[in-house]
Amino acid sequence: MPQLVKPDARYQTSFLEAVREAQADGSGLPDTMGFDVPAIAADFPTFLSSLRRYEPGNELPEGFVNSEYLWLVEGDTYLGRVSIRHTLNERLREFGGHIGYEIRPTARRRGHATLALRLALARAHDLGIERALVTCDVENIGSRAVIEANGGELEGEFTVPDHDRPLRRYWVPTA
Repeated sequence: MPQLVKPDARYQTSFLEAVREAQADGSGLPDTMGFDVPAIAADFPTFLSSLRRYEPGNELPEGFVNSEYLWLVEGDTYLGRVSIRHTLNERLREFGGHIGYEIRPTARRRGHATLALRLALARAHDLGIERALVTCDVENIGSRAVIEANGGELEGEFTVPDHDRPLRRYWVPTA
């Protein structure tokens, strides 16, 4: 059964394969598309440290909030990731919300995104978030279905600066 775990070197090979998959088919999130795979592979411990830079206890750059990355894995296989923002700032209220997620291309359409969001909502509840804001592009029918399957209530459709497509904002109960 897939589970959310902290990013770990145990999943290095599978994670790098997933990044290559997303980059090859052009379907990754912007940060995934920009990952330098050879550099990450050459110093994976530093990459893992960079994923923890916004966790509580670290000094945050201005405009950032505490957040955490968790990986969806099954056995030694990396399936995807979630990011959980512990609070919202003005920008996250418009775009991004409390939770973001991404599933590797070869693991899509198997219910992994629905599970990943459900598990992330449980973690958000543990953090004291009662309703999580989750956003997606209007045309992303798959993500809309994932959010709605987890009880998402549509706030509306919006356009935001620096994003070229309209967004949908959902509020999702965490309990």
